[in-house]
Amino acid sequence: MNEQELQQQRRSKWLANGEGLQTLERAVEWIDSVGMCLVYPVRAAMVAPTFMAAFTGGGDRLPEENQAFKDPRAQAGRELIVRMLRQRSAFEARMFGEANLLISAQSFPFFFALMGDRNPKQEGKNEKSSQLVQDAYAVLQREGPISKRNLAERLGGAPSEAALDRALGELWGKLLIMRVDYRPGEGAYWDVLYRWAPEAVKQGTNLSMAQGLSALISKYLDAVVAAEQSEIENFFSAMTSRSKVREAIHALLAAREFSFVTIGGKSMMEITPEVVPHVPRPATNSRVFPKRGAR
Repeated sequence: MNEQELQQQRRSKWLANGEGLQTLERAVEWIDSVGMCLVYPVRAAMVAPTFMAAFTGGGDRLPEENQAFKDPRAQAGRELIVRMLRQRSAFEARMFGEANLLISAQSFPFFFALMGDRNPKQEGKNEKSSQLVQDAYAVLQREGPISKRNLAERLGGAPSEAALDRALGELWGKLLIMRVDYRPGEGAYWDVLYRWAPEAVKQGTNLSMAQGLSALISKYLDAVVAAEQSEIENFFSAMTSRSKVREAIHALLAAREFSFVTIGGKSMMEITPEVVPHVPRPATNSRVFPKRGAR
């Protein structure tokens, strides 16, 4: 494989080839195939599929998240994401500051194993959290799903929008709550994750962090076809330390799940191709026998 072939394979996997996502069923199928993707492009160079590029089929470069709300393509793409969130076909996490991460329902238990709180029902009593965070979580436990506006009313004391956004961001970052819906005029709706997706939380709780990280790295490498180790570390550095990412990569290499390949003069890793067992063909006698009756 050369560099051009790598880019062609990525464009095909990431649907940046003009096809685009036009239906909910196709969007669910695609997010399942890549496992995780950025919702919008980010400024930092990061090798990863992007939902908005898949939705539009590539084409012109989409704006980044903080500039996307005026773009009709991005608005239509967001509506499709909300439909997936409503039916729990995908989950959204705030990971990179500049753009959200969209995770398939199949991959989410591994993501929770890496990032989630192992005792979510007790988080409201965490003394390390601010009083606003604890109060917001208590309201969400009691009344969610609930919009941010209604949450502010329930909290009383007129918390500033910025303060409430920080509180929701802290809870979201710990995977204690999840954005589950959006309604025009009301905005985003939130709920506690252990009630919204109990089976995913249960599965994730039963996995170790190392299992979650290894599974996510494997799915990521499958989605990007091949990548340098630094590119893998760069993507996962928002989730855990680079040292833990390196440990997981080395374990996968030792288990021969990954193998090295040289592309464009760069040493990259890929999912180790399956070895197709050689089945010997039955021996044939090449002698040509004369037809019956021939002399």
